[in-house]
Amino acid sequence: MNGLINFVLKNKFAVWLMTIIITAAGLYSGLSMKLETIPNITPPIVTVMTVYPGATPEEVADSVSEPIEKQLQNLNGVKVVSSTSYQNASSVQVEYTFSTDMEKAEQEAAEALADVEFPENVQEPDVSRLSINAFPVMALSLSDENLTLAELTTLVEDEILPEIEGVEGVASVQISGQQVEEATVVFNQEKLAQLQLTEETVTQMIQGSDMTAPLGLFTFGDTEKSVMIDGNITTLDDLKNMQIGPAKLSDLAQIELTGKAESISRTNGQESIGLQIVKSADANTVDVVNAVKEKVNEFEGDIDGLTITSTFDQGGPIEESVKTMLSKALFGAIFAVIIIMLFLRDVRSTVISVISIPLSILIALILLKQMDITLNVMTLGAMTVAIGRVIDDSIVVVENIYRRLSLDGETLRGKELIREATKEMFVPIMSSTIVTIAVFLPLGLVEGTVGELFLPFALTVVFALLASLLVAVTIVPMLAHTMFKKGVKAKTHEEKPGKLSAWYRSVLNWTLNHKIITFVTAVLLLVGSFFLVPKIGVSFLPGEEEKMVIVTYAPEPGQTIDEVADIATDAENYFMDIDDVETVQYSVGSENPMSPGQTNSAMFYVMYDEETENFEEKKEDAIADLQDSVSKGEWASQDFSASAGSNAVAVNIYGETVEDIEPIVSEVETIMNDSGDFKKVETGLADSYEEYTLVADQEKLAAAGLTAGQIAMELSPLRERPVLTTIEKDGADVNVYVDVPVQTYDSIEDVTGRSVATMTGESVAIGDVMTVEEGETSDTVSRRDGKVFVDVSGELEGDDVSAASASLQKELDKLDLPTGVDVEMGGVTQDINESFTQLGLAMLAAVAIVYLVLVITFGGGLAPLAILFSLPFTIIGALVALLIAGETISISSMIGALMLIGIVVTNAIVLIDRVIHKEREGFSTREALLEAGSTRLRPILMTALATIGALFPLALGLEGGGLISKGLGVTVIGGLTSSTLLTLVIVPIVYEVLSKWMKKKA
Repeated sequence: MNGLINFVLKNKFAVWLMTIIITAAGLYSGLSMKLETIPNITPPIVTVMTVYPGATPEEVADSVSEPIEKQLQNLNGVKVVSSTSYQNASSVQVEYTFSTDMEKAEQEAAEALADVEFPENVQEPDVSRLSINAFPVMALSLSDENLTLAELTTLVEDEILPEIEGVEGVASVQISGQQVEEATVVFNQEKLAQLQLTEETVTQMIQGSDMTAPLGLFTFGDTEKSVMIDGNITTLDDLKNMQIGPAKLSDLAQIELTGKAESISRTNGQESIGLQIVKSADANTVDVVNAVKEKVNEFEGDIDGLTITSTFDQGGPIEESVKTMLSKALFGAIFAVIIIMLFLRDVRSTVISVISIPLSILIALILLKQMDITLNVMTLGAMTVAIGRVIDDSIVVVENIYRRLSLDGETLRGKELIREATKEMFVPIMSSTIVTIAVFLPLGLVEGTVGELFLPFALTVVFALLASLLVAVTIVPMLAHTMFKKGVKAKTHEEKPGKLSAWYRSVLNWTLNHKIITFVTAVLLLVGSFFLVPKIGVSFLPGEEEKMVIVTYAPEPGQTIDEVADIATDAENYFMDIDDVETVQYSVGSENPMSPGQTNSAMFYVMYDEETENFEEKKEDAIADLQDSVSKGEWASQDFSASAGSNAVAVNIYGETVEDIEPIVSEVETIMNDSGDFKKVETGLADSYEEYTLVADQEKLAAAGLTAGQIAMELSPLRERPVLTTIEKDGADVNVYVDVPVQTYDSIEDVTGRSVATMTGESVAIGDVMTVEEGETSDTVSRRDGKVFVDVSGELEGDDVSAASASLQKELDKLDLPTGVDVEMGGVTQDINESFTQLGLAMLAAVAIVYLVLVITFGGGLAPLAILFSLPFTIIGALVALLIAGETISISSMIGALMLIGIVVTNAIVLIDRVIHKEREGFSTREALLEAGSTRLRPILMTALATIGALFPLALGLEGGGLISKGLGVTVIGGLTSSTLLTLVIVPIVYEVLSKWMKKKA
């Protein structure tokens, strides 16, 4: 230690240069770091999507989902396999443990599925990993009142799309609502019959004629040349003039070039085309979004009539979060500076102390940049939190240097005094820094999403604290030597405590003489504070209000896309008539990522004015009005923000079949509705299609020479339109399809009345060989761990999840469950249990590590035990503060409680370290406690108040929300206030009692 401090004091210019270099490197790192909303979490989930055209959900579940589940459930690292079967599609999610190598897992899953045999028509399963980067960072809607949809499509595809795809950092752009060119062939059955031709024969002739193929190398004289064959059907006219026997194809069929929109997309009442921009994995979200915005502005300036509306933008909220956090950090630093100034009453001492804030943060930024960690809400929040703590080490050193310079009886001068004053405080500040690091490290080691989310937070705090320790023993003594060359103004003849210290000394003396009364009072306060928990309530994440709503319409089974389009138009008019609504964008018929099997649902993005009052109420009213306007189908609002589901409680019901669990689902729904704790109670029970089953009479079928398969072939609708051939138009390939009119029926009798030709050429009505049975089939089938499951969910009326969940659990325990049926709590209750358990374990680990570090530092177990007594009393202030602020116990406040372990122990270390020094100098334990208390009161109060000041803007919660929010600030401020007051009283009492006990034992 001597060598380092001597080097710093002898080479002040070199230290200045190093400081400037670190500042420049830190600023560069901070400005060049990628900006994201939250840390880049990679969920250990593999998704398998499989399309089975024309199949019902139950058919998909039996033939596709179950075989996939069985094949994947025994793979290495698999935790849970769940599936949802829709009409036409199966979605299987495989959740792995966080330690699994996901690249290998994805490969193993794909290899395992190669052996599964599926029915004919089932497309190859698409295996992919769930990645945050796969979601769009921006969505644009393009419309032009002067152009038709076809012209707008050409403009977008030829000019706008290539430009946006060329923006640096853009990985892909998905387009929807555009017009797609295609050609259709509708055969004239009479003409075909006249020429004794069939559709199949003509189709084969077209496909055989329209071919381009190499024939290989032919020898011409002494040279080899390649020979190709070209069917020479490239245009619509070539196709029409193609000779089929004695006639042209145009005589046998109607051939048309048509353009149609693949899906409906409208923005503010106009036809539009949607673009969704996905960034590359290593690109900066904000940079990509801003670069796309620049391009958009160019297009709007260059093309008259073109309107480009941003319907989704991840960049803006990130920039807003960064600004909010930076402003909170800046205000926090100013608060801390004011408090130090008030205590030290010396500008030079304040400047020396404050220098540690920017330097510590800049050093942390350099290290974060090297580890490729992004600048996000967690890292910025950690910096805000760290401001109050990084200044502690410098305060303690500066205060000690200033105090010793002020003493008239001080024998040391100049460099020697500064070196000795710094060395004197090195052990307490080093141990307190190591202790705080020990508190945060378990947070980063927690497995799962909580661990991944908080690792950058923990690392930022750790780096900043290590940097603050380095600054305190290098930069601070160097600056003190420079600024205090002429000494300090406030000289005292002897080391006398000030008025505050004298008052505290008398209070401490009284409490040491009345240990039982003091200790019992403190314990009663602690026990009493626990009774506040039911009033405070427990929630998962703090709520975050955003003036945007995503509304979906899920049609009932059997509703057509035309019907949904009409309902969507009415909803568009409804939203556009609301004064507060700024933008309305919706799509119908496009793939819905939340429901892969549904291609006739509607999704609305509705942006409200930022100043909209009572937004939540208006949002709920809008959903209620829309639901009242339809007789079937369901309107709902989706919340995909970080706090999604923060107040939704779910009950999962498992069984072998839907029929087994339906009665229990109904009972649970009734319990939740009657409890009064929940609103919007919904069940996951799927709607049902009416189903007719044609049951074969095998005797009659055999007599007619038919099979059930032949009947199925006759009735089976065309599941997919096969491409007949391709032609060229304006340099682009256009698919040609055979159009078969969709067969519609008025009743099941129309189906059974159809005739089928037998082997002998006779016709037999289907109704003569088959009987009809009526039933129902589910719209979706959900399975988890091999069982069918349905959830019943409801949103909380209040904030207290724990009370509502406990009350609901009591009622669920009374249910009489049939064999094979299980009920368990899910939703936010499950999230809270998992996350709070992990954070609780992290806290226990933190306390154990803290004790170990203290035992090593102090060389025994007595002092560390006394120091740990400061921890329980943080609970009093934390709970009272949460109650006053109207905040709940959440993940945010739990992180605050974890922080308190490190901060509170720091204050106790500074006190006890001085006590031990004085005992070694010959003081009695009582004298050492009184002297250390009055001497260390000022640095303890300064560090506590500086931390409170730094977190004050966060606790006010004037802007923003999220994980690092008001709850954290309030918890730390409340806990630090109560523990500081009680540390100054309880820790000395415990230390004196343990000292007497140890001496008696000795």
